[in-house]
Parts: sequence; structure tokens; C-alpha cells
Amino acid sequence: MEAVFFLKMDYNPTSILLTGGAGFIGSHVLCYLTKKYPKVNIVCLDKLSYCSSKNNFKDIENKPNFTFIKGDILSQDLLFYIFSSFKIDTIMHFAAETHVDNSFGSSINFTKNNILGTHILLETTRAFSPQVKKFIHVSTDEVYGESTLFGAAKTVKSALNPSNPYAATKAGAEFLVRSYCQSFNFPAIITRGNNVYGPKQFPEKLIPKFILLLSKGKPCPIYGDGRNLRSFLYVDDVCNAFDIILHKGKIGEIYNVGTNFEISNLEVLHKLVKEFGKQKELDKCIKYVKDRAFNDFRYHINSTNLEELGWKRKIDFEEGLRKTKEWYLSHTNWWGDVSSSLVAHPDSKPTNLRNTFKFPLKKNIRTSVTMENGNEKVKKKIKTN
Repeated sequence: MEAVFFLKMDYNPTSILLTGGAGFIGSHVLCYLTKKYPKVNIVCLDKLSYCSSKNNFKDIENKPNFTFIKGDILSQDLLFYIFSSFKIDTIMHFAAETHVDNSFGSSINFTKNNILGTHILLETTRAFSPQVKKFIHVSTDEVYGESTLFGAAKTVKSALNPSNPYAATKAGAEFLVRSYCQSFNFPAIITRGNNVYGPKQFPEKLIPKFILLLSKGKPCPIYGDGRNLRSFLYVDDVCNAFDIILHKGKIGEIYNVGTNFEISNLEVLHKLVKEFGKQKELDKCIKYVKDRAFNDFRYHINSTNLEELGWKRKIDFEEGLRKTKEWYLSHTNWWGDVSSSLVAHPDSKPTNLRNTFKFPLKKNIRTSVTMENGNEKVKKKIKTN
């Protein structure tokens, strides 16, 4: 008797809701997928906060399979409208507060956006079951907490031990996603990624901040002694990872998106100083400042199950750093005046809670949403229940 083999077919979405698509990683993935899969409708939902911009996806704004909606994942009425109007069958959830430094000050906003926002998105998705067949939740390697210098790489089965408010809110959101998988057979996949760098990143982050400061002849702030290790992935490699996870990722799995390449913050600066040809001015390029309230020494993760799907890092750090530097020097006005983001530490005072949450929520309020598809702008009025 002949053996019969069944080949597992790739997942093929038809209508994707990508949250946070005007931010750094989200916009790159958004543009990548919109161009590569012209028959797949992709809806970008973004509230356009300080670190996101419509500039980030301007090269696809006239694509017929792309729609932009300005709005917040905290609005379930808006989410219901999007899910029903666009027949959403796939969620790629990038929207989040992400800057660790800021979480030491306005940490309540991280809870509000990262945990409550994710919860509202989960509940909306559950309401549209079985229409939605895949929910990709984007998390971070920071949920594992600190790796020791000689410790083994964290696997997807390692315990979560977040050590800063940002990481704690991402872990909290993850636990919600995982609970929905257990309780409701929810079709979720979780990703945990290393640091990402490349064009369009808001310059509060290490690499673009250093590039802009060096281009202005100003010193770069090094936290503590600068020996903290980080693993960096160029954003194109990350886009490829999400493409593979979208089509080949298994429901219920967690995928680390990382590299074994590690480098200290101080070494990153040394490489950029060399790129700018300022080796003789090295001392003038460095300004040592106090460290964060807590700064994990290292994040070391194992990406074996993602590599088994066919992914691998293609762009080495030096090449990616060069590309990133060239982009920022040729797009000096992309973000406008960012001088306030180039400082060492943002305000870390405790959050004033008075205006952060306003309860009870008012009902029966009419509001409008603006959608952009190609050259067409449409305003729709929706009403809360």
C-alpha cells in the first residue's frame, strides 16, 4: 500500500488589519507586505503619536490595496467598524508605547496602550470569530528580563521576568493573549524580537540619536559605562521574519526574532564615529551620563524555531549601520525638530493620574473617522453604544 503524504499549505490572508503601521517597525512591515502582496487588502490603523508619521508609508499611499485609518485601538466602536467593513481575517498588532526610557516616567500610558489597548483588540477579535483566523501579537525580548554574561540564550519556553515598566506592560499584554488562546482557542502567534534599527526610526532610540548628534558635531550620551550588550537586527530582516511568520507560523507558537550578534552601546558609538571619520575626535563624541533607574545588561535569545521556518539574518551590522546613516543624512527633515528627543534622559517624574483615565465613559457619542485609500478620502460617522 502506497503511503499518502499531506503537505501543510501556507496561510494566505485576504484582509489584514495592521495596528501601529505609521510607527517604525510597523510601517516597514506595512510597506513590505502591501507591495509584495497586491491582492491582499491591508488596513493600517494608527493614532499618529509623536513617534509615528504618515511619511513612513508615503510610498504606498496610492496603492489600491492599502487603506489608512487614523484612530486608536482603545476605541472598540472604531475597531468593530473596521472589522465588519473590511472583512478583516488577520491581525498584525504592532501598536504600542515602546521607548523604555519614557516608561520610567509616564508608565501609566504604557499600561493604558500596551495592556488595555491589546485587551480591547483581543475582545473585538473574539467577537468576530471565526472571521479572524490569525492574530500576530508583537512583543519584545525584554519580557525575559536580564540575561547574564555566560547564561544560555532564552528560549520561547523560558520564564518571563520583566525588569522595567515597558517590559512589564508587554509581558502583561502577552499573558492576556496567551489566556485567550487557552480559554477561547484564540488563533494567536506571539513574537519576541531583539532591538531593530534602520531608516525612519524616531531618533529617541540609540542608533538614530547617535547619528543625528554626530552629524551636528555634538557628543552622544552613553549611559553608565556603556558596556550593556544589545543584539541589533536591520529592519529589512525583520520584515522578512514577519512575512514568514504570517504565512508559515503555527497558531499557538511563540517565535523569537533575534541574532547571536551582540555589541555594547559604547562599541556602537565607536563604529558610528568611524563611519563619520571622527576617530581623532573620539573623546569629544562621547558624554558619559547617569544610567537608567535599571538597565538590563544583556538580552540573549534563541530563534531556532523561526529559523526552522526558513528565516535567517542577511544584513550584517556594519552594512545596516551604513545604510541607516546614509538615510538619515539624506532625510534631515523627516521628523522635523527632534532636539528634545536627543537628550540623555526624558522626564522620569511619576505620572499625574488625574487626566490619564476618565471614567465613566460617556455613551451615545457621535464621532467621525477619516479613511484614506489611494487618492480618495472618506469621512464616516460612527456612534458609540
